[in-house]
Amino acid sequence: MSKLRRQLSVGTSSIVETKNLNDIKNKTGNLYESIAIIGKRANQINISLKEELHNKLEEFASHTDSLEEIHENKEQIEISRAYERMPNPALLATQEFLEDKVYFRKGEDELFN
Repeated sequence: MSKLRRQLSVGTSSIVETKNLNDIKNKTGNLYESIAIIGKRANQINISLKEELHNKLEEFASHTDSLEEIHENKEQIEISRAYERMPNPALLATQEFLEDKVYFRKGEDELFN
């Protein structure tokens, strides 16, 4: 398991749970700004995971496309299943945001943690 996947999935459940909107709002003072920040972080996580998955699956890629040569590779299937079991990037981003693990800033003057 990669360092990124271990870091992201530790302590984060893949089950969707309701969150207190006031907790999310209190981080920035505006619920919509908080949700925008979470959305941007979720997109970053998603891009990183997608690149990592494609790099791992590229090792198994066959450059000849004939139907006779296509076969199942158990390692490839296990890698795909591991990524499918991971929590959704939006859940990971929300957890990071609530635990103050996301750095963000507003405009030129105001800095948040």
